[in-house]
Amino acid sequence: MRIANLLAAAAFIACAGAPAAQSEPAPPTQDWSFSGPFGRYDRAAARRGFQVYSQSCAACHSLQWLHYRDLSGIGLTQDQIKALTAKITVPAGFDAEGKPITAPATPASVFASPFPNEQAARAALNGALPPDLSLAANALPGGPHYIVALLTGYRDPPAGVKIADGMNYNLYFPGHQIAMPPPLTDGQIVYTDGTPSSAAQNARDVAVFLAWAANPEMDRRKHLGFPAVGYFLAMAGVAYVYQRRIWRK
Repeated sequence: MRIANLLAAAAFIACAGAPAAQSEPAPPTQDWSFSGPFGRYDRAAARRGFQVYSQSCAACHSLQWLHYRDLSGIGLTQDQIKALTAKITVPAGFDAEGKPITAPATPASVFASPFPNEQAARAALNGALPPDLSLAANALPGGPHYIVALLTGYRDPPAGVKIADGMNYNLYFPGHQIAMPPPLTDGQIVYTDGTPSSAAQNARDVAVFLAWAANPEMDRRKHLGFPAVGYFLAMAGVAYVYQRRIWRK
């Protein structure tokens, strides 16, 4: 599945137009609660990020490696997940005549895709193919730092820089020309938890959500890892003491 990391990165780059002569600056470094060996996800930020994804990203970008039940990892209850999936329809195979049918999603369903196939996506978006975001935080150089920079990096093109039709200038995107228009504006999202909303806040929150989506097991891995390391160090100490006693003569 991790091969999709490279595919996701390639898909991001495929959305660009002809490369510009100037190079892209490095994304500004952000402080993340999940950084470092003792870091943990900010689940409130991840829930806000899911809200940003749902309202601003899901119309074009899929999350094909996530199931709705996985949202319990950011603190959604089973009742909340069931209420969410009850409003969503997903492919449910074919009828007796071979025609595709849909049905309400369940917590076990994979996240609904905004388009039935690649051709439909390109037809709807002027030839651009929006990448799946499931592993974007792992696939993209800079990870969550780059996601924030990309989402907040839209600018007017510098003097003398020509932008192709249907493209937008972005300071951090490879080549600076990206098919995706600015997806976030101040006040666009009204957070259900009352957090003040801005484009910068939305970008940070959705970056946290996508970091969690790419590595939902991280907190558990860190939680189990340190006791395991401590156990093996203790056993190494015991083995050393017994070795010294056995061979002291």
